[in-house]
Amino acid sequence: MGVIKVIELVGNSTKSWEDAANNAVSTAAKTLRGLTGADITGMTAVIKNGKIVEYRATVKVAFMIEDVKG
Repeated sequence: MGVIKVIELVGNSTKSWEDAANNAVSTAAKTLRGLTGADITGMTAVIKNGKIVEYRATVKVAFMIEDVKG
């Protein structure tokens, strides 16, 4: 039996919300092991001069907590 922890991240991209979500997950994967899932909970954008210049995706990432026996 395991325990899963969920953290909330915000990824960003100048291309798309999908790319922003992927950036959040791929960055988390560099330092977290056992990623099990992601939930996109929100999408926002930065607008300048009437155009979207940055996409942001709020992502909840789940990962297994390792059982450390001492």
